[in-house]
This record gives sequence, structure tokens and C-alpha cells, in this order.
Amino acid sequence: MKYLITGGCGFLGSNLAAEVMKRGEELFIFDNLFRTGSEQNLIWLNKQGKFKHYHSDIRSYNDIEFAINNCKPDIIFHLAGQVAMTTSLSNPRLDFEINVLGGHNLLECVRKYSPNAIVTYSSTNKVYGDFDWINFKETETRFIAEGYENGFDETTPLNFQSPYGCSKGATDQYMLDYSKMFGLKTVVFRHSSIFGGRQFSTSDQGWIGWFVKQALDIKNGKLLRSFTISGTGKQVRDVLFASDLITCYFNAIENIDKTKGQAFNIGGGVSNSLSLLELFKNLEEILKIEMTFKKLPERESDQKVFIANIDKAKHLFGFDVKVNSIQGLHNMIEWVGKN
Repeated sequence: MKYLITGGCGFLGSNLAAEVMKRGEELFIFDNLFRTGSEQNLIWLNKQGKFKHYHSDIRSYNDIEFAINNCKPDIIFHLAGQVAMTTSLSNPRLDFEINVLGGHNLLECVRKYSPNAIVTYSSTNKVYGDFDWINFKETETRFIAEGYENGFDETTPLNFQSPYGCSKGATDQYMLDYSKMFGLKTVVFRHSSIFGGRQFSTSDQGWIGWFVKQALDIKNGKLLRSFTISGTGKQVRDVLFASDLITCYFNAIENIDKTKGQAFNIGGGVSNSLSLLELFKNLEEILKIEMTFKKLPERESDQKVFIANIDKAKHLFGFDVKVNSIQGLHNMIEWVGKN
């Protein structure tokens, strides 16, 4: 089988790319190496096995047309994207070009040149908006979304807000429509918070990795003053370790007759949900440190709570969480410490 991974040198892309090579399949990576850490991931991937790298830009129709014509993929993981809310606010045009134009470029080329390919798309919980219509209860360490204690399922109303929510949501819907209108085998994953190895986190993206780095800097005496957080620290997300996401993608492909044309909320579920404050408590206990921080105003369009209800994915293709949040945190501490 031929696999094409757009954004294949990013965090999720490099993890999936390594798995494709491990399985002995033919791999093609499409990545312009724009993201922090992508060049390091490319060096690492070259040590894992052989593949072809298109140093190309998803915003260019000609670039993606050439790649799809050249490799004629059986399976495409579409991960190339602008994934930071802050960037979408500071440069909404860039956000649009990468997420919407890039996604549409891909779909059109698949429709024309590789219509039998399976296409998975990495979407986001932000397609559901800010949840300003929900009542939130505030506890000592977290917010609770009243009426959604078991998480949000796929029947939750779409409500695109913020440039990022609009751009990711637009391609989310294009993916589903191209399945309905043109018969493409597309699958949409609306991710909650994913973390793990090969994730070079920044203050704008990859919050678990970013705060693990702050904690290790405190442990090693490199951070002598308090760090900052946005908001109260009671914001909640469910977290999923990268190895479980890899299994998710491949299981969905193996069950494509059930999953094509479908959207799935993917995360760690209620039992693997964390607020910032709860994350800090876990890091303090594991590393035997004290984390002090200053609060900044909350970020624009920041959901107080998102926890994925993963029942649909469990039912249709056997999705399951094997690595709990605490074990994943230990794994992340080890990886960040080495890198």
C-alpha cells in the first residue's frame, strides 16, 4: 500500500510515518518544513527507513497535484495545517490559505487523480465553538460543563467561531461533502488534545509538552521565575497519547466501509481529562517540584471545557484508550527530557 502523509514531518505526521515504515508499506511525505521541530523530525525519520519527501506547500495546487499524480496513493493522512489559535488571530489570511485552500487543493486532486484513495483529515474540537450556550460549574480545580459530564458527542451543534474554528471547520465539512457528492472515502477526526514523542511544543500549541518543559526547567534550575498561563487554569481537555492515535487511524482505515463519510470525536475521554491546575499538581508530584505561575487574561475563543465522548468511534471501529493520562505524562517527561 502507498501512504501519502501531508504534514508528515509534524508531530502526528512523524509518528504515523514511523508506523507506516514499521509496517513495511511504501511512504511518501509532503511537508514544507515550516513548523517548529519539522526539520528535526525529518532527520529522525530518515533514520527509521526509506521514503520519498516532497518539500512542497499545501497552498500550491500544482505542488499537491504533482505529488498525488506522482505517487498515486492508496491512503492519505491529511495533517498539514495551521493549528495555533493565536496564529489564526494574528494572521487569519495565512490560516485560511493553509487550512481551507490547502484542504480543498487536496480534495480536488484526489477527486481527479486518485478517487479510490482513503483520506483521513485531522480536524479539531473547535468546530463546536466556544460553548457560550452551556452552563459551567466551577470547582476548586476545574470547570464542569453541566449536562455534558460524559463529554461531547458528534451530535453537538457545529458552531464555527474564530478564524481557526472557521478554517478547520470548513475543510471538515468539505471532507464529508466530497464523500457524499463525489463518493470519496473520507474520514474526519475531531481531535481533542493529543500529546507524545516528536512533539516540539510551543507556548501556542501543544500545551502538555509546553508545561512539561516548564516543569523540567524548574527541576533543573533553568527556570528561576514563575511562568505564565492564560485564564484561571481550570480549563479542561481530555488528553490522548500519540500511540493510541496511531491505532485509531489504522483501525478506522481497516473499517473504511463503516467509517467513510463519518466524523468522529477523538480524545482520551472523561477518565483522561485534565485541567491546567490538575496537570500542574501531577507534575509537582512526579518531579518533586513546586510550580508557580502568573495568570494572564484568558485567551480569545478558549473553550472552558472540551471532553470528547468517544462512544461512536468505539462502536464503529473499536477505538480504545490504552495509555492513561498519568502514564502518558511519564512518557512525555522522558521524551522532553531527552530532547
